[in-house]
Amino acid sequence: MSAFGRLTGAAARKAWHLGLKAMLLAGALAGAIVVGFTLYAVTMLPPLHPWHLERLDEEFTALRHGNLDFAGYLKQEEKLFAEYRIKVAGWNSRDEAYLFSRFNPESPVNRLVDGAPHNRSFRLAQAQPKGQALLIHGLTDSPYSAKALADSLHARGFDVTVLRLPGHGTLPSMMVEMSHRDWTAAVRIAARDVASRVTPGQPFYIGGYSTGGTLAMQYALDALDDPVLRRPDRVLLISPAIEITRVAALASIIDFLSVIPIPLLEKVRWQGITSEFDPYKFNSFPVNATRQVNRSTLALQASLLRARESGRIGQLPPVVTWQSVVDSTVGSLGVADLLYGHLDGTGHKLVLFDVNRQRVLASVQRPQAGELIERLKHQTRRYQLDVVGNADPDTEAIRVRHLAPDGSESTRDPGLSWPGSIVSLGHVALPFPPDDPVYGFMPGSGRNGVPSIGSWLLRGENGALTITLGSLTRLRSNPFWSLIDAELGTLVAADLEPPARR
Repeated sequence: MSAFGRLTGAAARKAWHLGLKAMLLAGALAGAIVVGFTLYAVTMLPPLHPWHLERLDEEFTALRHGNLDFAGYLKQEEKLFAEYRIKVAGWNSRDEAYLFSRFNPESPVNRLVDGAPHNRSFRLAQAQPKGQALLIHGLTDSPYSAKALADSLHARGFDVTVLRLPGHGTLPSMMVEMSHRDWTAAVRIAARDVASRVTPGQPFYIGGYSTGGTLAMQYALDALDDPVLRRPDRVLLISPAIEITRVAALASIIDFLSVIPIPLLEKVRWQGITSEFDPYKFNSFPVNATRQVNRSTLALQASLLRARESGRIGQLPPVVTWQSVVDSTVGSLGVADLLYGHLDGTGHKLVLFDVNRQRVLASVQRPQAGELIERLKHQTRRYQLDVVGNADPDTEAIRVRHLAPDGSESTRDPGLSWPGSIVSLGHVALPFPPDDPVYGFMPGSGRNGVPSIGSWLLRGENGALTITLGSLTRLRSNPFWSLIDAELGTLVAADLEPPARR
């Protein structure tokens, strides 16, 4: 063998040994993560309840029900909720966790929402609609999180359909087995039905909140390449999940041991287990929820990149997004950089809600909160940027700054101010009006003698409640919702103008 051959062989063996070591190291690391999370879940998470363990058989799946039309989807949903009622009726009515939960028809939170009818898909219809819209809720949520947006569009003459995503609205245990493929199939079924109702001259909108925004944006991108899908005329997004933390990738391995049929290991399926007091949102959070939203956001990012590289992204309809600059759930960088950084064409708008920048709060604010806004203001943009924030540091009054793609700027004073003690908006706040009967923070918010969840502000020692006291201080409704409502009115009016007048 030549010297060259011996060197080549030695290099190959060395590379093989290095590769083997890397694989063994990766396997050991994955094993350590699995074992560590398993020990945490088994020893630290609270006990599981029936709503974490029991399953419903009638939930929609793409594999079993993908050929349904939307009427069939709703019939399947009716079967699901009938099964849900039977299941819940068999639970221990003396269990305190059940008595005050969303599952007890007589609980205070069910009185608050009159039995929670908006856990299901619903449609707001018009006798003579001016347009058609499909709205999609977020992860762990229900169609209620899109209700204010639906009401606003309906008030402007639209038929509005709000879809319940598979895995939602019934038991948190149903999130353990849901799939983003099921979500995509359900969205396409609903979109096909809504699009079939569009008559000449009517606009077709698709929109979503959080993960619903991911799915709405994915549909709009898919429609660029698939002629079977009706292209929307506008995309409306509230706090869309465009990117989540890279740690979410670990969700694909951390519940590995949960497949072992040992009851104790059922906890490994869950990242968080807490009281289910919210009638329209699951509080417990399974590992699979992270896994599925991670898959959805990665698929969306890949679709955005392909559309950008092919040049087809310029064919997207106008995309309008409302986003809090501080968002502890999905962040705001993904929207700014991965979505709006790719968009081309005209009519796109990003509305950022800044933090409360009164001078008296400066000493306790994180300076990073303003870095994104400053960066976007000074970089080249192909979209309009609106910033909602303090008129100046010495006032709680709000000013809206309109920054056009050409660099021009204008301002507007909407007559709104920061309410006392509120320092920022956030992910769960944006889609709800401040007087929302379920999540409003304004005095008097609530219904049937039960105060709204958004107005609960309790003080005491951690451990006194089944939830952390800190979870009650997170803002759950939007003091500036009227800005979103007014913007929707402007968009609809523009889309309904005769072409010659536009």
